[in-house]
Amino acid sequence: MTGAETEDDVPLGERKTVTDFCYLLDKSKQLFNGLRDLPQYGHKQWQSYFGRTFDVYTKLWKFQQQHRQVLDTRYGLKRWQIGEVASKIGQLYYHYYLRTSETSYLNEAFSFYSAIRQRSYYFQVNKEDRPELVVKKLRYYARYIVVCLLLNKMDLVKVLVKELSEEIEDYTQRFNTEDQLEWNLVLQEVAAFVEADPVVVVNDNNSVVITSNRLQDGSVPPLEQGMVVGQLVLADALIIGNCNNQVKFSELTIDMFRMLQALEREPVNLATQTSKQGTLEPNEKPTKRENPHKYLLYKPTFSQLFTFLSASFKELPANSVLLVYLSATGVFPTGQSDYEAGPYDFGGVLTNTNRDVVNGETVQKKNQALKEMHCLHPGDLFPFTRKPLFIIVDSSNSTAYKNFTNLFGQPLVCLLSPAVYPKSVPDQAFLQFFGDEFLRLLLIRFVFCSAVLRLHKLFRESRSFPESYPELPKLDTVESSILQKHILELATMLDVQSLFWDDSLEAY
Repeated sequence: MTGAETEDDVPLGERKTVTDFCYLLDKSKQLFNGLRDLPQYGHKQWQSYFGRTFDVYTKLWKFQQQHRQVLDTRYGLKRWQIGEVASKIGQLYYHYYLRTSETSYLNEAFSFYSAIRQRSYYFQVNKEDRPELVVKKLRYYARYIVVCLLLNKMDLVKVLVKELSEEIEDYTQRFNTEDQLEWNLVLQEVAAFVEADPVVVVNDNNSVVITSNRLQDGSVPPLEQGMVVGQLVLADALIIGNCNNQVKFSELTIDMFRMLQALEREPVNLATQTSKQGTLEPNEKPTKRENPHKYLLYKPTFSQLFTFLSASFKELPANSVLLVYLSATGVFPTGQSDYEAGPYDFGGVLTNTNRDVVNGETVQKKNQALKEMHCLHPGDLFPFTRKPLFIIVDSSNSTAYKNFTNLFGQPLVCLLSPAVYPKSVPDQAFLQFFGDEFLRLLLIRFVFCSAVLRLHKLFRESRSFPESYPELPKLDTVESSILQKHILELATMLDVQSLFWDDSLEAY
């Protein structure tokens, strides 16, 4: 109770209101803190716990709305405390999105984060001599920026970054803190992230349009009439980022950011579907428009990566595909083998380790006879080819994954990035995967990218071209004369035809 009044001076009903609020507040904090103890892999173990947490926060949020006047006068409820509850709800929705891959929950997280800013819940924090409260505000800004990045709200991101910069400057001037460098690094990371992903198009009206990598209705080329494709569905995806010195924000590298969006549909507003705006109902699913479930692994160790792979493999439904995306520093073989080369003799990609990295490659002792223990070799993935597997490798040693063997006869495709880039630049198996919209779009983009690079004047080495296992029928895909004609026409439209070989235009 507040002021000089004794407990006996407060009406019983109001005392009960304060008691009930304190109970809900303590219970919500207890459940929220327990989220970090949930297993990060597996689809089922966490759902009931999330359901209970959402239930308590629903009651807490409605309770403070219904009894605001009593809580203001008898409990001394401050606006930053309301903001803290709203921020926790935003985090709940964001983590529910990470668990389910349903992009609609991003919109729900955004609505709560947006309300905090619009209603100035954290405004009074700067007037209190409590640095820990200011840190709560700074963390809220960082989380809000992540959600806005994922929703491609780039204009708002720039505004939030400016506000965060001002808040950090005020924070570091008022308090003699040890975390000034950490918060300045946060600003540098988000600025680099925004600069690294300027995906914009200027239309005929000279207005800027932000394009999205997400799948939209009607954006995937339909199957040709009579084409026989597999009935496989992409169910699970591991997105791994372990490149040295790559642009990132929070634990999301630019490669991971682009790939996770390529495996999602455009979000819809959940409130418009449920007609219950402002409520917390994660168990009410929107109309059927599932995205594949994703795990985002930033710099995992080999054991962590293998654990997540095993969990995904175990829970993969029948007639479903597991996708593994590897964006990681290359690990190269250390010497010639005395026996016939196998799946552990070509190197692979690096998992997390304390080993020094120089010029983007791992430092290894000369004449080292043993294999790199932190390397994910092609052979490490062989056990998981017992089920349909789709692999994408973006690495300087991507070609190591050409050395696959399909031991179990299940559908298997591996798309490989170029191993090197020009210095001047800053089959049945495929059809098995073609029935899934996400995988079809990835395959089509891979073919288009491969065909463009083959026509580009600067990409002349074979190592500069993407490759695949099994090898694509080149004349029908990446070297198709029809596709080349369209690429050159597109280059002309974009006024960049000088970058491409146009000798073939004479044949048209």
